[in-house]
Amino acid sequence: MLVRSGGHAIPQNTLKNSIQCSGIGLHSGAKVNMTLHPGAPDTGILFRRTGLPSSPVEIPATWEYAIETPLCTTLVDPAGGAKIATIEHLMSALLGCGIDNAEIELDGPEVPVMDGSAAPFVFLIECAGTLRQDAPRRVIEIMKDVSVSEPDRAIALSPGINMSVDFEIEFDSPVVARQSWSMHVNEGAYKRDISRARTFGFLHEVDRMRAMGLARGGSLDNAIVIDGDQILNPGGLRYENEFVRHKVLDLIGDLFLAGGPVIGLTRGVRAGHALTLRLLQTLFADRDAWRLRDMTEADLAYGMGAVTPPARAVAARA
Repeated sequence: MLVRSGGHAIPQNTLKNSIQCSGIGLHSGAKVNMTLHPGAPDTGILFRRTGLPSSPVEIPATWEYAIETPLCTTLVDPAGGAKIATIEHLMSALLGCGIDNAEIELDGPEVPVMDGSAAPFVFLIECAGTLRQDAPRRVIEIMKDVSVSEPDRAIALSPGINMSVDFEIEFDSPVVARQSWSMHVNEGAYKRDISRARTFGFLHEVDRMRAMGLARGGSLDNAIVIDGDQILNPGGLRYENEFVRHKVLDLIGDLFLAGGPVIGLTRGVRAGHALTLRLLQTLFADRDAWRLRDMTEADLAYGMGAVTPPARAVAARA
């Protein structure tokens, strides 16, 4: 068992200023205005949905308020049923930029997709600035192995000395095929190696998805579109293995539903939003599997802060 403490506590962070953006929802196709506001210490990430007949609805961005939905991560207000969908890219950017507390105000049912990656949200956070707060940053440290699985897919947490991810995908597509990616999650590595990776889909699935009410806002401006053995986007890929990097981006956002950085190794094989949510439910159902503690200077030495250990790209295997 890896248990570590020592050094001064690292403070929480919030946004220094509010900042606004507009865009369309990837699945709803509806225009939405979103404003990121500073949050008080120990409040975490809180979504506020406006534009409803009743008063604005506030939903904490934690696993208790998440539900399983196809192809995205969705929060729901248990009292009135209001939903906020496709939060994963924004949540990923907030964790990747070291933001602990923020209030996210939206006038629609879905976070805007922007360009399909987390990079526009990283830009917004950097423009807003970061403010240190007078409270210690809290992390969830994994104390023993936890896993969930389905046929052909699985995800697991195990103890480790930092927040690390090892992920593998495989699609029946010559463009995607099998790809793997491993990294220590910290601000430098996140922005450089993960934030610009875009969501992706297959052209032959578009009609079926739209019949299900999904991908109505999808386009070449906000997603990689694959048609057979071709990528339709004129600019091609941003990373050679952009597909698996985007899955890691999603995973980081979904793990933030734990309520803070997760100290441990997350291994995923073909896992998606639903399986990650079940992993968090399984983790928090076992009180011996985790502990909540302050982040300390010792964590910075192991790659949780500005120190940037090298990411390891694993070549696609046939």
